[in-house]
Amino acid sequence: MTVLGLTNLGHQYVLYGAAGFVCLVAFVGLILSPALSAHGRIWEKAAAGFLAVFVLATLVAIGIGIGLVIVLYYPEISEFVNGG
Repeated sequence: MTVLGLTNLGHQYVLYGAAGFVCLVAFVGLILSPALSAHGRIWEKAAAGFLAVFVLATLVAIGIGIGLVIVLYYPEISEFVNGG
């Protein structure tokens, strides 16, 4: 992919990428870093890192599930919100 190919990206993709980056930085700063610094032994740090990544995977799966429910039931949700 060339630089000119990146200029054709829509603004929503840039926003999605920025939001993903902010979420990843928040995860590292608020969950992963304290979990790794709270333990002294290597195996404890590895276990804490694994559990933190497991929490991240769970949060991503919940977000995907909520997104799919909204996409599947969008007509009903729109009708309910508009009072129809």
